[in-house]
Amino acid sequence: MKFFLGGLGNLYANTETITEAVIEADRLGFQGALMPDHYMWGEMRGHRMPNAYSTLETWVTLTYLAGKTENISLGTLVTPLPFRPPAMLAKMLSTLDILSGGRVILGVGAGWSKDEFDGYSTWGGDRYRVDKTIEGLKLMVELWTRDVVDFKGKFYEAKGAVLDPKPVQKPYPRLLFGSQGDRMLGLTGKYGNICFIPPWAGERSDSMKEKVLEAAEEADRAREIEFMTGDMGSRGPYDAGESSRKVEEAVEGGAGIYMASFPREKLLDSMRRFADEVMPSYL
Repeated sequence: MKFFLGGLGNLYANTETITEAVIEADRLGFQGALMPDHYMWGEMRGHRMPNAYSTLETWVTLTYLAGKTENISLGTLVTPLPFRPPAMLAKMLSTLDILSGGRVILGVGAGWSKDEFDGYSTWGGDRYRVDKTIEGLKLMVELWTRDVVDFKGKFYEAKGAVLDPKPVQKPYPRLLFGSQGDRMLGLTGKYGNICFIPPWAGERSDSMKEKVLEAAEEADRAREIEFMTGDMGSRGPYDAGESSRKVEEAVEGGAGIYMASFPREKLLDSMRRFADEVMPSYL
């Protein structure tokens, strides 16, 4: 079992906490740390956090953290691909993968916060954004894997585009997906390395896995998919017994990665206890 650190957020007010936690996670042997990628947090499940529009630019933050860590993989859960020009994002991540020694994980999503799309991009509705996600990812993959790219799609175009140097990871940085829609599950199987099954998926978890694996089989890459489960945020004080139970459930469910989140008030202490009391039994 691999262990990723989650629940960090990307609020400006928590900058010091995020930095300390990722550095400590690297020291403790966590294999990954994931941040959300939002400029403006909108309404999510009826909850609005304080200072929801005061955020860090996530990929800039991860680049900063890459320079302060040695082994831990750094990525997003998730980046809304239609939010930025995908070709420029591909160049950014190739550079970060080189500078970090191959530690980039790109979380791929279509976006859900209308607030930030209205402010910085184009919303366009769900189907529109999924269409852009699929096309944008195809362009990124071509840039990462081909010497010269000529691309003409419905939304994006490239003429004689050269992305050099290429990422350290081959054929491209690891891709993480966490969407529940059928089209995105199909995209997960075709391109993904990690599929996050969120805790609220409930009874749909098995059918989601089946759809991902079916698409992966068609692409002859079923062995390249790992499933991840866990909590996106802490739901109470750290408890070793409860944490062990959740990790055991993840193992029994076939997950290869568990994402652990901890209360921000005692974050470093909880991480250290988890690394000492839970992780050794599953490494």
